[in-house]
Amino acid sequence: MQQINGKPLFVEREGEGPAVLFVHGLGGTTNFYEPQARALADGHTVIRFDLAGAGRSPLTGTPSIESWAADAEAILDQFGIAAATVVGHSMGTLIAVRLAATRPERVTKLALLGALRAQPEQAKQATRQRAATVREKGMEAVAPGIVAAATSERTRHDHPALAAFVRELLFRQDPQGYAACCEALANATDPAYSRVQAPALFIAGDQDKTSPPELSETLAKETNSASVEVIPDIGHWHAVEAADQVTTALRDFI
Repeated sequence: MQQINGKPLFVEREGEGPAVLFVHGLGGTTNFYEPQARALADGHTVIRFDLAGAGRSPLTGTPSIESWAADAEAILDQFGIAAATVVGHSMGTLIAVRLAATRPERVTKLALLGALRAQPEQAKQATRQRAATVREKGMEAVAPGIVAAATSERTRHDHPALAAFVRELLFRQDPQGYAACCEALANATDPAYSRVQAPALFIAGDQDKTSPPELSETLAKETNSASVEVIPDIGHWHAVEAADQVTTALRDFI
């Protein structure tokens, strides 16, 4: 645990070389990127952190996309890193794009797994309702449904251990922290993809209902220099469901 931006954050650093900063999504932790971090640490400085309110980082104040992006930059400062490749997943793509759009000198490349826009109003209401449910009933009230909806049928049937890992990531969240993260997602505004100057890679799962490939294609067209890679037979938990393919895509891109 380290004091970053005046708050305790769980941060992991390994390897040496050009920096790669991983930003997880809603319900994730640093462990979401374990296969990719281990692979890239051979030749890169790999930094992962649990967002304030998620995983092992306690809830402090009211988190937002903006506050998390400020934390990400402060982590780079903490380690004396001028700029990094930033990898974001799901809600973490909003954070990564925010950082790249507002602090372009800090982001050399941008890799986005299951990229998002701000939620439409109906989805915002559902996310706020999820927060209320978790506060009242705990993570067990929502985790099984998330696993069923956000992983592919192939993952659940052919690779149940992977689905179980996603379930465990969710169950290990503090309910109050997770609820605050849900509300931060619901309050998010559209990130400025058009202001991203760094080369970008969009990674999509062809069975992803949260961020379908068509959304990545659209967002890539709004981004100055971007490519899209679609991985078959996976849902929204890309780095877990297709660890090898995501690792290869990131290696090639970085």
